[in-house]
Amino acid sequence: MYIRVLGAGAGGGFPQWNCNCPNCKNLRLDMFSGKPRTQSSIAISADKQNWLLINASPDVRTQLEFFDEAHPPNAVRGTGIKAILLVDGQIDHCTGLLILREGEPLELYTTSVVERDLSTHFPIITMLSHYCGVNHHVVPIDGCSFMINDISDIKITAHALASRAPPYSPNRNNATPGDNIGVTIEQISNGKKLYYAPGLGVIEAHVLSAMRQADCVLVDGTFWTDDELVKTCGFDKYARDIGHLPQSAKGGMIEVLSGLPEKTEKHLIHINNTNPILNEDSPEHAELARANIGVCYDGQTIFL
Repeated sequence: MYIRVLGAGAGGGFPQWNCNCPNCKNLRLDMFSGKPRTQSSIAISADKQNWLLINASPDVRTQLEFFDEAHPPNAVRGTGIKAILLVDGQIDHCTGLLILREGEPLELYTTSVVERDLSTHFPIITMLSHYCGVNHHVVPIDGCSFMINDISDIKITAHALASRAPPYSPNRNNATPGDNIGVTIEQISNGKKLYYAPGLGVIEAHVLSAMRQADCVLVDGTFWTDDELVKTCGFDKYARDIGHLPQSAKGGMIEVLSGLPEKTEKHLIHINNTNPILNEDSPEHAELARANIGVCYDGQTIFL
């Protein structure tokens, strides 16, 4: 299985356009030991020709421009992207659908809850009906696996996460199963499994079970501490309150990942611009390295 990290940043990317936090400021001044990142998205394939795009960020045009396998091979128009799966309806995970309107109808896989939000409260699907159109496929969250049309040797199993719906959704303060999902992607021929959950706020029993069965996990790396936005930007927002489990402190993501089998490849994705792990010379980055936890970056390729 080939996994291409198209974007590893959280909403707003890194640097964020209106942010002058130490990370963003020092990156712009070329005084930062780290890389810029676009907003989070990955692509999956078993043959490097037919790809599943998971999340369509607002940066998708730039991401695909630097992804040769997505370009039309022997035609004037075309793409290696055969379908798109959304793990939620967050703006930074779905707005890129509008950028992809110039082609054939989009083969879009979401839960029924996300499809409703994207047809009514943030009606991207409705808008696209006037351009390329959308063929929608419901992602089950009852434990049943499914396959994607035109993508061979890959099956997917999704489950609901205890995380928050987007602010525009009527489910924002009334969580509904399917607002946010984690997915296990398995290559059928060799049994290798990836677990992907960029928006992970609570480690429930079924989440931990899926993580323990995976050969590789790409999970929420948004914040280092629960009060990161409070201390860095003066916001009245805590990581856990907006659906993200911070890395440090007791019960945090480092502790969770360190409890997985030794063979498991572990990476953080969806990293906020304020997170000190973006600085490759920081003690926080070094702590992750000692725990064998990687920090995803744009253009990274993982092979299972």
